[in-house]
Amino acid sequence: MHKTILLVLVASTMLFGAQRPGAVFLMIWPGARATALSGAFAAVADDATACYYNQAGLAFMEQTTITLQHANWLPGLHPDMYYEYAAVAKPFTFGTLGLNLIYLTTGETDVYNSDGTYQGTYTTFDISIGGNYGVELNPRLGFGLGWKFIYSYLVPEWVFGRLPELGITSGGIGVTYGFDVGMLYKPFSFLTVGAALQNIGPNISYTESGSSDPLPYTLRLGVHTQPINTGMFRVSVTADVTKILVGMFADEDNSFFENLSYEFEEAWKAVGLEVDYYNFVKIRFGYFHDEEGERKGITYGGGISAGGFSLDVGVDQAIYDFTTTNRKFSLSYIF
Repeated sequence: MHKTILLVLVASTMLFGAQRPGAVFLMIWPGARATALSGAFAAVADDATACYYNQAGLAFMEQTTITLQHANWLPGLHPDMYYEYAAVAKPFTFGTLGLNLIYLTTGETDVYNSDGTYQGTYTTFDISIGGNYGVELNPRLGFGLGWKFIYSYLVPEWVFGRLPELGITSGGIGVTYGFDVGMLYKPFSFLTVGAALQNIGPNISYTESGSSDPLPYTLRLGVHTQPINTGMFRVSVTADVTKILVGMFADEDNSFFENLSYEFEEAWKAVGLEVDYYNFVKIRFGYFHDEEGERKGITYGGGISAGGFSLDVGVDQAIYDFTTTNRKFSLSYIF
């Protein structure tokens, strides 16, 4: 798709500014089911997306699970963007191992110099590949760990060579790694509490330039309950508070408690409702509130399960303040 030199300038500015976290694609919710629940999944984490939301959920899995997800990501911003997620979780006698992959691309970028002369085309992408592990410490308590390799391809080196007006010679590729740790506690059969600390690792460093941005260090706290669980119906309610930890307590003029109040106000809040009929038809709703990011609104979706397969859709387009579609489709298999 056609893009002007402005996009390259914006990307270059992103490379050399550390006011906000880098590798922001790690903040996108994977999985149609979790998306329909507004991302309130830290205390659920009972499918292969546990590799993202809370690795402690892997500890309680009894069957191998595979999940594939596709989404045309925010086509209202750019029609060529898409977001993919794939994961597998396999239980062993010593715990459950999981592998997951996240891929985001904004599509093709046409490069023009300041005179409007076409210079070439490239495709931007971000990718994360993770290894994960969950183990039961006791029948009510699970513990999980994750490690991920992160690669961000924003601007290839040849662009800088053909656009000397940028004043930049290199530094469009970022590489780093990060760790996750999570806990899942089930004090009662109908109640689960979850917590996860994610994306802890070195800044994402852009090769050759020496510039870097912090990863989106994230704290997730969640609760999940099933007020109704009969042979016919299962009703689940889940809620999460998610906090991006980069730049916290930045206002030195505020007291500790004033800063703490502000940080809680700016945290993401999400609630979700799932209704399951005979473990066959599922209907889901959620509400998401992100004050700082100006993302507020309902999410929804549903799914059908049969013969070990599950097909799900999650829609969160209403939380954005611009016109777009945003639907995630997931296919899972348990065996």
